[in-house]
This record gives sequence, C-alpha cells and structure tokens, in this order.
Amino acid sequence: MTPIPECPRLFLFAVGFLLCGCVTTGKPVLPDEASTEPAAAAPQSPAVADNPDDPLEGFNRAMYTFNEKLDKYVMKPLAKGYRAVVPTVARRGVANFFSNLSEPITIVNDLLQGKLKRTFADLGRFVVNTTIGIFGIFDPATSIGLEKHDEDFGQTLAVWGVDEGPYLVLPFFGPSNLRDGVGLVADYEAYPPTHMEETSTRDKLILVEAVSTRDRLLDATDILEQAAGEDPYIFVREAYRQRRRNQVYDGNPPQEAPDSLLFEEDPPAKPPVKP
Repeated sequence: MTPIPECPRLFLFAVGFLLCGCVTTGKPVLPDEASTEPAAAAPQSPAVADNPDDPLEGFNRAMYTFNEKLDKYVMKPLAKGYRAVVPTVARRGVANFFSNLSEPITIVNDLLQGKLKRTFADLGRFVVNTTIGIFGIFDPATSIGLEKHDEDFGQTLAVWGVDEGPYLVLPFFGPSNLRDGVGLVADYEAYPPTHMEETSTRDKLILVEAVSTRDRLLDATDILEQAAGEDPYIFVREAYRQRRRNQVYDGNPPQEAPDSLLFEEDPPAKPPVKP
C-alpha cells in the first residue's frame, strides 16, 4: 500500500487520537490527600450539561466555534474571491472535475454494500466522464441517464450494522459521528489524489477542491443563518443526523414507530356519585 504522505498522515493521527479519546474515560482526579474537605464540583453551564443525545457537547461546541471562525475569516473570503474572479462555466467544470475524482470512493463502497447494479452504473459514469467528459470537467454521463450517487465508508459501516455512536464535530471536516469519523480514514485511502507522488500538486488540488466546495455552499450559508435560530449548533447537529440517516437508507429511511402512549385510550369516566 502506498505510504500516506507526511502532512495528511499527521492529520489522520490527530483525528484518530480525538476519536479514541471520545470513547475512553479519563483518569479520575483525586482530591488532595492533605485536605479534609471534599472537592467541590465545578458548575456546568447549560450549554455543556450532560446530554444523552450528545455526550461530547462541550468538545463539539468548541470545535464548532473553531470551524465557524475558520470559515468566516478564511474559507468564506476565499470562496467569494474565487467566485468573483472565475467565470461560472469554469467553476462548474472545476466542481465536475472533483466530483469525478470522488467516484472511486462511491464505487468501492457500492461494492462493499453489495449494490452490484449501482456499482456497474457508477463505474460506467466514471469511465464516461473521465474519457468523453475530459477527466470529468464535463458531465455527459448525467445526460445519458447515469445519475450521480454518494456513498462513503461511514454509510458502508452503517449497512454492516455499526451504530453511529456519539455525535462528533471534527476540526476542518465539521459535523460527523464516531462511525463516520472512522470511515473518513478509509475514504481517504480510496481518494486518488492521496496516492500522488508529487505532494505539492496534491496539496494544491486539496486546496482548490476546498475552495470550490465552499463556493457552491455560499448561497446555502445565508439560508442556514436565517433558519438556524438562536442556537445554530443544535440546528446543524439535527440536520446532519437526518441527512445521514437519509443517505444510509438511499432516501427511504424506515418510519419510526409512533409513541404508544399517543394511542392509549383514556379509561371511561366514572359516573358521579349520587348523594
């Protein structure tokens, strides 16, 4: 297997360290042996109080704030400048190129999930767009009915029965969960630029892809800011969970059983007692 380049290797190690830290319990802090008074518990703010649906909320909110600042001061200005300088047709071609580069990830995960028909369809899409579409700059495959699909190793693990685990906000990557965070490592290996020997070219491709992706999300940012309400963190968390559930079930998630309490009949009222 081709070695992972140094910089991405360090980043993946950091992600792995964070993921391992999320599923281990820290060493308890012992009170001072010389003190006879019990250690006072530090007050918890409502924002980071224990939440069974989001046990890592304190860490996640810190990462959410970090990503938000990074986006506000770096990625969003870069995307706006990119949009102002590069014509729409060229930006669409760049987006198509990187979309085509991600097709091998989809194809591998199609196969791992046992979706043979979709595997051949996505393989055909990749071949058509890489050849006739000139390395994916154009998208003739969609015109002939080969629609784009989105599969990753996080979805594959879900199909294999792996629980999503706690919600997790990763630096740079944003909303995720423990299962999808692990899946990122496998997807990284399936991404063609990962194995480029020329690291300078690889890094430039990653940067251009990030700016291109942020450019396509500029309009969605305004919608998010209007819809998120007082706590955007919660809005993004729930939106991510619903989206991932929809992706895992290919747009047809099973209907959850309604609460049985909703259908319990009230006992008949007792007649009034006559004096």
